[in-house]
Amino acid sequence: MYGGAGGRNLSGLPSQSAGGTVKVVNSFILFWILGFLVLAQARAEPVEYAARDLNGTEQRISDYRGKWVLVNFWATWCPPCLTELPELEAFHVKHKDSDAVVLGVNMENIGLEKLRRFVKERGVTFPVVQMEPAATTPFGPVYGMPTSFLINPQGEVVARETGALTAEMVETFIRKYTQAPAPGPAAGRP
Repeated sequence: MYGGAGGRNLSGLPSQSAGGTVKVVNSFILFWILGFLVLAQARAEPVEYAARDLNGTEQRISDYRGKWVLVNFWATWCPPCLTELPELEAFHVKHKDSDAVVLGVNMENIGLEKLRRFVKERGVTFPVVQMEPAATTPFGPVYGMPTSFLINPQGEVVARETGALTAEMVETFIRKYTQAPAPGPAAGRP
């Protein structure tokens, strides 16, 4: 029995009673909103990654120092990945000449020519590289696709999100992140 009184949800925890449903929904919404805001504390140092894109040009994270980099792991067979491609493209086009870029990492076993056609047919202009499917990447774990890592202008991973993104979500995070006070002593303390 799943859900219902006395059942267990997919996490294996007892189901909430009807009165607890609001708490569960509110908690879900809170975690969903904050999901993209979770800082990757283990990545306090710049991350380095280099790979050749579909045109043979080496793409290095360090080449983008001074800009935000959204590294997006995706696959052609992934419906949420396909849904977010136009959003990522719009974000890239809007920001590439100023403050941010997108780097797509195709994570599947697909021929180079087939991938080139796929990217061209969908009008993707941001750089796309290929990586063998793996659970761990230089940026952190990939639990599902799409998974995106946001790299700050100093080259540090500051956020990870599994699931489709919109350009607005990324812009909002960057705006909030850049407006947040730097960690340090509390106000009024030496």
